[in-house]
Amino acid sequence: MKTTKIITYFDNQGPENTKDCAVLAVERAIELGLTTIVVASSSGSTAREFVKIVSGTNIRLVIVTHAIGFSAPNVWEFDVALADELSAAGHAIVCGTHTLSGLERALSRSSRVGGGSRTEAIAEAFRKTIAVGLKVAVECVLIAADQGAISVTDEVVAVGGTEEGADTILVILPAHTASFFDLQVREIVAMPRNR
Repeated sequence: MKTTKIITYFDNQGPENTKDCAVLAVERAIELGLTTIVVASSSGSTAREFVKIVSGTNIRLVIVTHAIGFSAPNVWEFDVALADELSAAGHAIVCGTHTLSGLERALSRSSRVGGGSRTEAIAEAFRKTIAVGLKVAVECVLIAADQGAISVTDEVVAVGGTEEGADTILVILPAHTASFFDLQVREIVAMPRNR
């Protein structure tokens, strides 16, 4: 069997694509009969846009946020009131360390240790050869699987972006970080053309 699907290419990366990403992600999830969309959202604004679009569907959002302390010690960037709203509506909030950098970044930035790592090389390859949003979407799926928020046996729609907002949509068969090479990007639904 052969499936033909149109990929949406945004002219540029960035938050101006967020609403279109929400619509496209929900459309593709419904077409495939998927009930979970994993969305990267550091402050909550991207999550807020997705909540509007999933309203009235049976789609559950798994919102993956930065770890506490990502931007400043003891600070969580996500809107706490929104997190409570989302949880009450049945959506999941996952706060986790970046699986494709985390501790590795601390080592490579250290003046005592220095040098890059294999993990950071994978992340940089995703960022530079395909899209930052692809790296973010893959990483969020790994984090969500590791936290038990999604199953590694069910495909999900995954959404990432470049700094702010959403600009990349994938269909992924998840894996846990320890089984990284079992993860499959099965479809690219949308991505920025100019990066």
